[in-house]
Amino acid sequence: MKHLVSFLLVFLLAAPSALACTTTITGKDASADGSVLVSHSDDGLSDARMVYVPPMDHKPGSKRAVFYSHDALGFKPEWGGTETQRLVTDTRGPGYTNPKLAQSVPLGYIPQVAHTYGYFDANYGLVNEHGLAIGECTDKAKVHPQPDPDKRIFYSAELSRVALERCTTAREAVELMGQLIEQYGYYGTGETLLVADKDEGWVFEMCGYDMEGAGGVWVAQRVPDDGFFVAANEFRIRKIRKDAPDMLYSKNVFDIARKKGWWKPADGALDWAKTYSGGEFHHPYYSLRRVWRAQSLVAPSLKLPAWVDGPFTTAYPFAITPDQKLDVEDIAAIHRDNYEGTEFDLTKGLAAGPFGNPNRFEGHGEAVSDGSLSSVKGAFERPLNIYRCVYSYVTQCRGTMPAGIGTVIWFAPDRPATAVLMPFYAGALNLPESVQTADALVYNEKSMWTAFNYVANYAMLKYSYMIKDIHALRDTFEAAALGGQKELEAKAAALWNDGKEHEAQALLTEYSDKNAAKVLAAWWELSHDLYIKYNDGYVNTKGDLGEPVFYPAWWLKKVDYPDGPLHYEKSAN
Repeated sequence: MKHLVSFLLVFLLAAPSALACTTTITGKDASADGSVLVSHSDDGLSDARMVYVPPMDHKPGSKRAVFYSHDALGFKPEWGGTETQRLVTDTRGPGYTNPKLAQSVPLGYIPQVAHTYGYFDANYGLVNEHGLAIGECTDKAKVHPQPDPDKRIFYSAELSRVALERCTTAREAVELMGQLIEQYGYYGTGETLLVADKDEGWVFEMCGYDMEGAGGVWVAQRVPDDGFFVAANEFRIRKIRKDAPDMLYSKNVFDIARKKGWWKPADGALDWAKTYSGGEFHHPYYSLRRVWRAQSLVAPSLKLPAWVDGPFTTAYPFAITPDQKLDVEDIAAIHRDNYEGTEFDLTKGLAAGPFGNPNRFEGHGEAVSDGSLSSVKGAFERPLNIYRCVYSYVTQCRGTMPAGIGTVIWFAPDRPATAVLMPFYAGALNLPESVQTADALVYNEKSMWTAFNYVANYAMLKYSYMIKDIHALRDTFEAAALGGQKELEAKAAALWNDGKEHEAQALLTEYSDKNAAKVLAAWWELSHDLYIKYNDGYVNTKGDLGEPVFYPAWWLKKVDYPDGPLHYEKSAN
């Protein structure tokens, strides 16, 4: 009973950071350009920065600090950082150096290697200079252990960073992270990390198994080259096939399940998700609806059912073959989806208001059972695009050119539906200050996240109107970046192949810097334009100031408009 109470307390405290993320992998034979695509939306209001961590050399005998992750079990001030700044340390380059804040406190240390690679970092590691890319989603496991410096020092966030610092291939990264879990222990929620390079993609899932003991368990499965995979806050790997070439797993995965009474050999092959998962967060279809929608968008010919018999359904395959080959825009469209055109369309109905606002504020009410937020029991559909997303991205890993050019992350701060995908190359020498600056508690016009978040929030006043203005500007920038990609990369490749690697990196860095600066300026201008155009509920344009925009008839009827003060006598209603 003590362990159960501890688990429930940990889960409730962790709720704000544990409601997060949808992530996908597209195999090289399923993509339009032969790249392996990895995507991720980080769906919990937290640190929105994408930070550049430079390559570094280290002295023999050096130790590498392992820090606590706020995304594991919520912000814990004893481990440093702040609610909005995940790390404060002088050991990861200028992006994490902040003399005004106390340093983050290591949970422990591991031996350092002589040289670590440069990479882009966020709440989880994103991509390194050798074209290794990672995506993530949080999962509900049966046990969510607390960190312990003596027993459990790793969560997926630091595992992903160590992998990017030391590995060049996806399989190498999976094996390293598995070894680190087995040697140094695992704390926090269950997790899915998608790990990809130019040749292949792997799904790596992990969790703890004991509130008091050490260690963790993990399993990994390769995504077929012609396959598309999606995960959305629930384990997706099912039966573990011993000695299968497309599977890897921890040595203890069978013993722990047997000792805990969660599985026995007589049951047949160990079903990873069914054995170690706690199911879906909060309510039915919190995860499964997104898996259904993503797979249905990619392969409508499968006619997958929207309704299933339980959290561990087998209706949605581990990976599917897309009806058509996918590109960056296709994957972005998945993350931008609000179930438009389906029976779950969040732009329709009374909750969407008169102007089709798809955002449904949760207030973390799904995690609270004592009625302190509301006595009304229920749930909204959980969309792929959600208001509390802090960033999303799609990473292209291509083997047709050097990794520094062939691997590009299309990064979009804030929620996917109202943000611009901006390209940043793995070989870049740095990142723009605007994407390395963000604080949800500070209004900063030099921050890309603040600009996108400001416009997204304002758009909720008259969503069906403003979203058209937002998309028009977004599409202009994305079309220009995607359309100019081939020419830019050809110039960079020519320099690289001519032995001018640094010049190629500088070219790519400068391009991304200028593009980001244009987007930032344009987005603040857009915020001003939206304010003027839709001021006081009108549509205001030159020659037509104060054009009335009234509410749709269906909504007026729902809110009792016909029963308004139309007579001097009191209404019978």
